[in-house]
Amino acid sequence: MTVRAHADEASGQEPECESETQAAHGRPWIFLAVCALGVSSIVTQLVLMRELLCVFAGNELVFGIVLGSWLLTTGLGTFLGRGAPRLTHPISVLVAAQLLVATLPLVDVVLVRVLPDVIFAPGAQVGVVGTAVSSVLLLLPYCVVAGYLLALACCALARAGAASIGQVYFLDNLGDIAGGLFFTVAIVFVANHFHLLYVPAALNLATALLLAWKLRQRAALLVATAVTIATIGVVVGVDLDAMSTARQYPGQNVLLHTQSPFGNLVVTESQGQLNFIESGVPLFSTQEVEEVEETVHYAMAQRPQAHRVLLISGGLTGTAEEVLKYGVEAVDYVELDPVILRAARRFVPENLDDPRIEAVVGDGRRFVRSTDRRYGVVIVDLPDPSTAQINRFYTVEFFHEVKRILEPGGVVAISLAHYENVVSPELAGLLSVGKQTLRSAFTNTLIIPGGSVYLLASDGPLSRDVFARIRAARVQTELVRPGYLSAVLAADRVGEVERALSADAPLNTDLRPVLYFRQMIYWTRQLGGNVGLLALGVGVFMAAYLLRVGPVPMALFTTGCAASTLEVVVLFGLQMVHGFVYARVGLVVTLSLVGLAIGSALANRVLARLGRQHLVALEIGIAVFAALVPVALIAAGALARGSELGNTASADVVFPILAFAPGVLVGLEFPLAARVEFDGVGRTASRLYTADFMGACLGAVVVGAVLIPVLGVVWVCVLTAALNIASGLWVWSTRQG
Repeated sequence: MTVRAHADEASGQEPECESETQAAHGRPWIFLAVCALGVSSIVTQLVLMRELLCVFAGNELVFGIVLGSWLLTTGLGTFLGRGAPRLTHPISVLVAAQLLVATLPLVDVVLVRVLPDVIFAPGAQVGVVGTAVSSVLLLLPYCVVAGYLLALACCALARAGAASIGQVYFLDNLGDIAGGLFFTVAIVFVANHFHLLYVPAALNLATALLLAWKLRQRAALLVATAVTIATIGVVVGVDLDAMSTARQYPGQNVLLHTQSPFGNLVVTESQGQLNFIESGVPLFSTQEVEEVEETVHYAMAQRPQAHRVLLISGGLTGTAEEVLKYGVEAVDYVELDPVILRAARRFVPENLDDPRIEAVVGDGRRFVRSTDRRYGVVIVDLPDPSTAQINRFYTVEFFHEVKRILEPGGVVAISLAHYENVVSPELAGLLSVGKQTLRSAFTNTLIIPGGSVYLLASDGPLSRDVFARIRAARVQTELVRPGYLSAVLAADRVGEVERALSADAPLNTDLRPVLYFRQMIYWTRQLGGNVGLLALGVGVFMAAYLLRVGPVPMALFTTGCAASTLEVVVLFGLQMVHGFVYARVGLVVTLSLVGLAIGSALANRVLARLGRQHLVALEIGIAVFAALVPVALIAAGALARGSELGNTASADVVFPILAFAPGVLVGLEFPLAARVEFDGVGRTASRLYTADFMGACLGAVVVGAVLIPVLGVVWVCVLTAALNIASGLWVWSTRQG
């Protein structure tokens, strides 16, 4: 420790990390280090999020757990950063942290792909508890280093006092913006996640070398040079993507692994069977006769004379060819991801080569909303509504949109879960919501408990005498035959399902996706694990933390919670109004970061003139904005449905503003809170960053997975507004302190 540091400790002041000369000389390079960290953080976060979602077959619950783990472990790093002022060689530590930020993401992706089959049973889905523990352990090294580096950079710039915290916050946002833009653009063109990570890795390695060289840290320069050479050797000499992907699918031959804006597609071959897996979720395997025939024939047997059929997803499995057995004139098959269609035409061209099949690339719901065609049968061949994205095809609003394009007496078919002769309470709740939601749009509904539970709806008659109708249409089937159907449609089997259903189940709507929540409960019960104990542990930890914070950190806690909550709500609304948003996630996140950067830059310029009353005003402003978001979402939906110009204005004006505006408010608040709360750079930066990350963690985990499905978007925004008003009033009540 330096003489100055000892003197500062003796006087009760926080010791400085650098001598005046070195701090002044190193300032631009420390600025560069913070920007490089921002680039790495956002790219690494988005890449690891996609990787972990693939491993854990992720829905919004998994997304929330993973993002919450990221924020929690980063918050731990900033908390540990309170010890940064006591470092003897802070620049060397800064260089070491930069090297870890460069290399750890590459290691993490390899571990994400390789470790699950080592820790868990190969091929088994991982439960909620396993997901939480695994994601924390995998993210811990990188996130702790990244969080610590933020606090350390504030300390290295300590000569600027409280302003240094705002400067680091602003520079980190600039790096985040650059990383978000890079990810948004590059994900369309870059083949795999490792190639994406090589860019921030190179940037951070170069920054570490510059820091060590410019600030004359010889030992650090030697280490940085060695790590850089070793990293280049690994990148050039090893195909990390091919190696780690092969380890993910032992015993299978990986034929294709590619990224798209919509997910991660893998095609494997095993003993002549082809398997298509997207983002960790098995789409289909060849030779799956049962699923193909049930998906098609239960619906088509109701209207075998249909002239045109709409198939939403699933066409590459062979369902489109199966529909053609009824002599229909045309099958419109809508698939979101063009990469899936290209893979299908490459590996299973026979499933789509009939000229009567028209494959359309796009969001199925938007297609339904915009088409002027009429259909005798609409088959929704999607996975269970385990995500908010898929849930959009099981809502009251969607079924009314389908009804508009059906011919008189036309049929719509969906499927939910699996039934093996026992109806659990979770399955009963799931099916009850599905049936009641269909009944809100159609006069008649019918349940067929096959391999999955198929729900049919129509304003015309429906019948379980499926095979008689198939035979009358002179259609040949392999599995859906009298013997199989007599078992599936046995009176006791059907009766048990019908008796288990509740007539007063809530309806699944766009703004309150309760079916998605019921599906999540069903999913967690099947996978096991003590979710209640995990939730209790997280709640106790969060309560213990909140009991220790003062009014200003609490304001940042509620602001961080509001920021992540509103980001989730905006993405949810964009998805609801305009369709699938994966291609725009990076853009929405980047716009929010631009708002943060602008807000923090404005606050830094006038920081000397701001005080506690302005912090209160910002808390109230965030609350008002949160309360107005549901109104804006409803207006955006009406605008989008009004005309093509309105649709463009909604997508390109309203939603960008909803993403950008809260970022400005949140960005204004952080530097101001640092000024109001300031009692030394290291302690203040650590305390405020931790509060911000903890609040964002709570919002990420709870909002998308629980609160939106249970309370709905409107009440989530009202609750967010109330929390920020309460924290603002607490800050105001202490203005004389």
